[in-house]
Amino acid sequence: MSQRQKRLRILIADDHPVYRQGLERAVKERPELELVASCGDGRDALERITADEPDVAIVDVRMPGLDGLKILGAVKRDKLRTKVILLTGYEDSASAYRALAAGAAGYVSKSSDHMELCDSVVAAARGETVIAPQFAAGIASEIQLRETTDRPALTEREGEVLRLLAEGRTAQKIGDELHLSEATIKTHLQNLYSKLSVSDRAAAVATAMRWGLLE
Repeated sequence: MSQRQKRLRILIADDHPVYRQGLERAVKERPELELVASCGDGRDALERITADEPDVAIVDVRMPGLDGLKILGAVKRDKLRTKVILLTGYEDSASAYRALAAGAAGYVSKSSDHMELCDSVVAAARGETVIAPQFAAGIASEIQLRETTDRPALTEREGEVLRLLAEGRTAQKIGDELHLSEATIKTHLQNLYSKLSVSDRAAAVATAMRWGLLE
C-alpha cells in the first residue's frame, strides 16, 4: 500500500468479546484498514459512529442497547457517510432483505472467515453491496415474492405524509406543514407503517421507494 493511500477507518460492534477480539486482530493485520473503535453495546456504537464517522461499521444485528437495524436506521436518518455492514449468526433471508432494503452496505454471516469479512469491508467502501452466499438465493426469493404482491394503496393524505417523512421531517413538522395536529400525523404514520408492514421511519421510506410510492 502506498503511504499516500488513505487507510479505511473501521468500527466493530459486537457484544461477544471473543468474536469481537478476533475480528479486531484481523482488521489490524490488514495494512489498508485502521480500527478506530470496538464496541460491545449498540448505543455506544452509534455514539462512536456519529462522532467519528468511520468509513465502514461492522455491526451485529443483535446488539444490547440498540440493535443493528436501528443503528443502520439512525445512520441513514442523520445522513452519515458511514457504510454499515450487518453481521448475523442466523440464516434468515427475510431479515437480510429488510436490511438491504433499509440501506445496509452488506449482510454477512458471523461464520465467515475474518479475512473474508475484511474483504467485505473493502468492497463496501468501494460502493459494492456485499451479500454472504448463503443469503443470496433467499433474497432473490424475497424479491420475487414482493414483486408478485400488489403494492399497498395509500390515501392522498398518507402519500403527503410519506413524502414529507422521506424528506426527514418530524411528526410535528409534518403537522405544521399540513396544518394538522401532531397526534393526527402520528395516526397517519401508524396507518402507513401497517400498510407497508414496517415498524419505523427508515424501513417505511425504504419500502416505499421499493414500491415506487415516492416517485
